[in-house]
Amino acid sequence: MQQPPDLRRSVRSYVMRAGRITDAQQRALEMLWPRFGVEFEPRLLDLDGLFGRSAPRTLEIGFGNGEHLLERARAAPERDFLGIEVHRPGIGHLLLEASKAGTSNLRVIAHDAVEVLQCQIAPDSLDELQLLFPDPWPKARHHKRRIVQPAFAGLVASRLKSGGRFHLATDWEPYAQDMLSVLQGCEALRNCMAHGGFSDRMLERSATRFERRGERLGHTVRELLFMRAPASEPRK
Repeated sequence: MQQPPDLRRSVRSYVMRAGRITDAQQRALEMLWPRFGVEFEPRLLDLDGLFGRSAPRTLEIGFGNGEHLLERARAAPERDFLGIEVHRPGIGHLLLEASKAGTSNLRVIAHDAVEVLQCQIAPDSLDELQLLFPDPWPKARHHKRRIVQPAFAGLVASRLKSGGRFHLATDWEPYAQDMLSVLQGCEALRNCMAHGGFSDRMLERSATRFERRGERLGHTVRELLFMRAPASEPRK
């Protein structure tokens, strides 16, 4: 397969925080990574080979401690799930819980999500991509760090199959409006809502840790659902 172009960026959408890792999480990283982990390499993954089958595929960026991702993987054994996260305690927590649950349709990559999409995920290979409660970087001088930018929207669209869905959520209203504007400006994506705005909760899921925190603070959760439009479909 042809290698994707080198589109690496210099500005990251995250800051590596040390965080406290428990002994159990550390042991999980050491013992369970060979079972669930996927090393980053600048070449395309063979997803059928990775999961041992051909199935609908969901990728979640920034899964935190993995509660939501594991819940979905357990509820849909007919689908495959790939999670991307950089914070070791959260990865360790997910590996522990996935092992306890006997989950076989879940894999994890510990690397920058944009580089994973650029280098490891083939075009037209994902049925769904989720980005739930990314860092809003609220200060204006930090907006350049927000992951949802025009180039990122185009990259996501290129990795989705025709009709594949891009599901986002945030509890930071200014970022929600910015996300909506960015995605509406992407030629390859279409808003699944007929009114062209935010969506009702489209997927049954439990609240994430960040979502629960936002709700305690009185924030309104905004969700967006866009789909990859067929190449022949005219822009509306």
